[in-house]
Formats: sequence, C-alpha cells, structure tokens
Amino acid sequence: MFTGIVMAMGTVEKVERKDEVLDITIAAPFDDLSEGESVAINGACLTVVALRPGRFRVQAVVTTQDRTRLAQMREGGRVNLERALRASDRLGGHFVQGHVDGLAEVTAVRESKDSLLLDLRVPPDVAATTVLHGSIALDGVSLMVNAIPEPGLVQVSLIPFTRLHTTLGQLRGGDKVHVEGDMLGKMVAQFLKHGEGSSS
Repeated sequence: MFTGIVMAMGTVEKVERKDEVLDITIAAPFDDLSEGESVAINGACLTVVALRPGRFRVQAVVTTQDRTRLAQMREGGRVNLERALRASDRLGGHFVQGHVDGLAEVTAVRESKDSLLLDLRVPPDVAATTVLHGSIALDGVSLMVNAIPEPGLVQVSLIPFTRLHTTLGQLRGGDKVHVEGDMLGKMVAQFLKHGEGSSS
C-alpha cells in the first residue's frame, strides 16, 4: 500500500529482457532498502530482487508489462519512487495500491496563474470511478481531480512543488502515464454492480 506521495526521483540505469521478464535497475537515494521490499515505480508496485549501493533491481512480468509503460523505459529516464506505507506513517495523499489500471493520455497542457493544468483521457473503468474533487494517481502521484470537462476526460492541477519534485512537470500533449483510479470508488462501483445483480 502507498499514498501517492513521491519520496524521490530515480534514474533508470539498465533495462534488460530475460526471456519474458523485464529486468530494471534503478539508481535511487535510498540506503536502507531490503530485498523483497515493495517500491512503487511510476505508481507500479514492484518487488526489490537485488541491491547494490545506491541502486536496486526489480522485475516486471508479462501481465505488468501489458498494463504499464515499463517496457518502454530507457536508460537515463527519470521515474517517481515511493516506498511502501508503514502503519505509523502520515497519510499525506490517498490510499494507492500500486496496481496500475491502465494508461492515460495527456490531451492538453496549459499554464494557469499558479499551476500547470493537465487534461488526460482515462480508460473507461477509471472514468466510471472518478468524481470531481476526488483522488486519482498519475505515475504514482496522488492528485485531486480538478475538473471533468467531458466524460472520460480528467483535469488535474500541478502546483510548483509537484512539478519540481516529480516527473509530471515534464509532460506534453500525447504523452501517456500510468493511472490508478480511486480505491474507494472502485469498491463502491463493485458493490453497486453486485447489488444490481442480486434479487431482493
């Protein structure tokens, strides 16, 4: 479990394919990681399988590759990193599972007086569980839904701090990001779905 509060940006050092598994080495400013620990990389929860000073290695199986952009990672690329939530941690964002629902495409980027506004086309199942002023995670960053301009389109607002300390400030039109819909919204939708199918 995560909160969508990015702890650091890492750098992709190596991407290798071993049979069907994608092997990714990331340089990061963490000095106390453990093998077997979960780390969210651009919002995708992956397991640390090996460690070296200043870097760690994770693997992505086919099902993870199919739902993410991990297979398109390139050496030198920057990624958002978050370590798993501890029971004693502050919950600064919202509950994020690290289970990417799919890809959202940036359709518009524009400056406002005090923030950067992004419009994104999200998958239908994410749109169905997204509400105005609710939560959404983009590349692992917890954000509030600023507006829903039309069905399937979500707008978020990036403050200067978020632009500086995550990869989102570099997004341009046509770029794709990992998206995870709000966990509470998913639960409500699932409950209603089963409720509609039950007899009274």
